Amino acid sequence: MVIQCSRRGHAGRLTCTEAKHRFTAEKGGEVVGSVHFDSDATDSRARAFLLREFPRKYSAGAPAPRLLDRVRQTIRARHYSPKTEKSYVAWIKRYVVFHGKRHPSEMGTDEVRAFLSWLATEKHVSASTQNQALSALLFLYRDVLGGDIGWIENIAPAKRPERLPVVLTSAEVRAVLGCLEGTSWLMASLMYGAGLRLMECCRLRVKDVDFERSEIVVRDGKGRKDRARCYPHPWRSRSAPI
Repeated sequence: MVIQCSRRGHAGRLTCTEAKHRFTAEKGGEVVGSVHFDSDATDSRARAFLLREFPRKYSAGAPAPRLLDRVRQTIRARHYSPKTEKSYVAWIKRYVVFHGKRHPSEMGTDEVRAFLSWLATEKHVSASTQNQALSALLFLYRDVLGGDIGWIENIAPAKRPERLPVVLTSAEVRAVLGCLEGTSWLMASLMYGAGLRLMECCRLRVKDVDFERSEIVVRDGKGRKDRARCYPHPWRSRSAPI
């Protein structure tokens, strides 16, 4: 079965065999993109693919954004942190390069599994790093390409080992704080006593400290969320016990 369709200067050809369905977008006799379908394809599905992937890229007018630019635009539209954007873009680029710069729309479960296995067996990355790469690929297929992601959601994440945290004793904390002076002591005391992260402490402003209620308001913290923390009373005096 062959389905012909065209839109905005693109010609589409959908060729179906017994088990495989492949749609190829062409212009001027040149193949400009293709995709595989796992289920029965229809003319409407071929048109939807053509409109989504090749609206202007090979026709007159402004070129469509490149893949990584689309990833950045989608991340910023969802107000993700700059660190998340940098991490996701790096993993997606690494995934594409690993498979010979093939477009992700042409790849599926086998390619994702091969990439994650390569990270674990050849690069010896930790479970958390492997899961971060999986999250980046999930974001790519779900939010950027907008395709069916049921197959990638079935890929189990790496199991992280359970480890006991290392906690300093009160005497060790006093010894560390006793070696600090000035701003360094103030920041370390706040981070330890109020449970602030490093950047949360660096971004703290005078208006965020409420002395009447002994409270510190952390604004735009992790996940772009605000929260209130009780500041440590020894913060006012270095001679007070921790």
